[in-house]
Amino acid sequence: MARILVADDEEGVRSYLAEALEREGHAVLRAADGSQAAEILDREGVDLVITDLKMPGLDGMALLQKIRAEQPDVEVVMLTAYGSIENALVAMKAGAFDYLTKPLASPTELRLVVARALERRALLNLRAGTAAQASGFTLTWGAPAMAPVVEALRRVAATQATVLLLGESGTGKEVAARAIHAWSPRASGPFVAVNCAALTETLLESELFGHEKGAFTGAHSQRRGRIELAQGGTCFLDEIAELKPALQTKLLRVLQERTFERVGGTRTLEADVRWIAATNRELAEMMAKGDFREDLYHRLNVFPIHLPPLRERREDIVPLASELLASIGAELGRPGLRLAATAAEKLKSQRWSGNVRELRNTLERAAILSDGAEVTELALWPVTP
Repeated sequence: MARILVADDEEGVRSYLAEALEREGHAVLRAADGSQAAEILDREGVDLVITDLKMPGLDGMALLQKIRAEQPDVEVVMLTAYGSIENALVAMKAGAFDYLTKPLASPTELRLVVARALERRALLNLRAGTAAQASGFTLTWGAPAMAPVVEALRRVAATQATVLLLGESGTGKEVAARAIHAWSPRASGPFVAVNCAALTETLLESELFGHEKGAFTGAHSQRRGRIELAQGGTCFLDEIAELKPALQTKLLRVLQERTFERVGGTRTLEADVRWIAATNRELAEMMAKGDFREDLYHRLNVFPIHLPPLRERREDIVPLASELLASIGAELGRPGLRLAATAAEKLKSQRWSGNVRELRNTLERAAILSDGAEVTELALWPVTP
């Protein structure tokens, strides 16, 4: 059954709705006005909100706008007096699922609308899950340390906010960035990744912004940069701390003005992208030393999310290892590789200072050393003479 929030300033209406829904097995939260409803939504997860359109303080329309902006997967049903149906229709255009007129004719009417709203939410969640599976990522297998991370990723995905992913090398920051993209309104657009540490300053500038023909030696034709290729989608800047000062200045302008020019060009182009950056370094310390621009830091640090290292999410180690081993087996032409029980237990006890990258390297080496389908503890940590 679902978790439903009922918001109405009339106690009798709240009780009537809540009791009718609780008889159907739903868990019901009650709010006496829009402000109280907003407070509940900030700390509780719900599937559906039923709210009066007219309430003192924060009214139903303002509450709807908050929900659409912060929790777009939550369905909203409006309650309105018979003479205010036009306002309810306006609310539906703004994203409400349906409306009910007060007084309700019967609990049956309420149950039917609620059932349809929950059915729609389930369908949308199914589509989102399919999209996530297609993108090839799994964020966690139930580690408690990852629960707030996944919740934060889902919440910010629904917005256009710039995200800064923090954590040690190999903790899965690009996987998290792809999750944000897949769960966002920009999911149908491109996801374009740029490794700021992989290219020289000159090449990285051309890679980011593109260049015009003749802009420099070897520029024999016009080239679109990664920002341009990411139009309508997401641009992921990995290892952002490696960006040189001159490029930091140019990137800041793009973030502030959402425009840029190709190298050697004069035409101003729009940067319609969602920004996600990642680093394993302490940007605040770099900023204090003058190695990273303070204004760029604050532009990127709108919504920071820290990804815990693998040693803090040990519940994920064995399922992750099994998934990695399946991928390695496919690459080696040896499908069906599996971990021995003792090997799986040993994996959970390791520190994994290199996180997922170290785990994958260890498994790949063990797969190569293993003769059969089972990867043993000895193959993972062979005894050296």
